[in-house]
Amino acid sequence: MKANPDDLLVLLAVSRSAKYTTAAQALGLNHTTVSRRIAALEKALGGRVLARATGGWELTDLGARAVQVAEQVEAVVGTLGAAGKAPDPITGVVRMTATDGFSAYIAAPAVARLRRDHPGLSVEVVTMTRRALQQRSGLDIEVVVGEPQVHRAEAVRLGDYMLGMYASRAYLEEHGTPATVAELNDHPLVYFVDSMLQVDDLDAPRRLVPGMRDGLTSTNVFVHVEATRAGAGIGFLPCFMGDLHDDLVRLLPSEIAELLPYWMVLRPDSLRRPAVAAVVHALREQMAEHREKLLGRSSGN
Repeated sequence: MKANPDDLLVLLAVSRSAKYTTAAQALGLNHTTVSRRIAALEKALGGRVLARATGGWELTDLGARAVQVAEQVEAVVGTLGAAGKAPDPITGVVRMTATDGFSAYIAAPAVARLRRDHPGLSVEVVTMTRRALQQRSGLDIEVVVGEPQVHRAEAVRLGDYMLGMYASRAYLEEHGTPATVAELNDHPLVYFVDSMLQVDDLDAPRRLVPGMRDGLTSTNVFVHVEATRAGAGIGFLPCFMGDLHDDLVRLLPSEIAELLPYWMVLRPDSLRRPAVAAVVHALREQMAEHREKLLGRSSGN
């Protein structure tokens, strides 16, 4: 039995979202129809194309081969645009995860600029600070801090960023300015919740200044910035975020300067999609354009 091209396109939609319900919405079908189409495809191909995974469905080896064919079908169908006008290949939904700061200051402007030329593109960004996943069904791009240890995925180093100690001018007027690393121990730390921090590379303040007690901790870096500005303590902040605020002063930059890398993790099949490749290129361009700010070289403090 030959595979139905429509069933292949259904599989392609499921592979991109990892969920039947999301694929059904994208295709204008219902969940039952998607399930039936997948079952018909598996019968035609003589094997399973999807397997249960954490958070959804993952392609089997047979499914991955079927998706490659489905992408060819999609590309051919895409050429049937209006007469005399080539269709834009950079369309559809790209799904990614990244840290809060990267999402706001790198991903958001990069995608906004890309969408001006490609309005059919949609990018979903889920913010989180964690290690790279071993099962990434439904995700096209992951941006993580530190070199990831991943299998069946491609890892690409995007570039580096600097973190340093910051305090508000009002806080320093009230509590004094630490002149040495040892004097930082007399001040509360504003940073991540230690027990919830999943990324070893981000443990720098507790390694560099182990005597600092926690003042205000949060899983969100924007809370770190605003808490530091409000005088909750001394914050360990990305320089590209701390340097944006004139009311913050970077402390002991020659002694406390932690350089960390951003890495990008991609599913092997993702880069075959023009939309994913375009987003990847846009992210790399944005990183290069803002390299000096990322490295903390724009501060006048």
